[in-house]
Amino acid sequence: MTTGDDLGEVIVEFTRNGSYLKCSAIHVATGREVSAMGPVNELKSVERVAIAKLRRALGKG
Repeated sequence: MTTGDDLGEVIVEFTRNGSYLKCSAIHVATGREVSAMGPVNELKSVERVAIAKLRRALGKG
């Protein structure tokens, strides 16, 4: 679980499928979930994209 500076608590989950990585980000307060996919060797980049998508989905970015 992480805390986004303006998001509050966010659960981040990674699932590997071959050479691809799926990152799901769930906003604890609202239950809103988004995901992003990318290459397995770019873990932090995929997480950054998922958090950015979550911000947009919540109207905070």
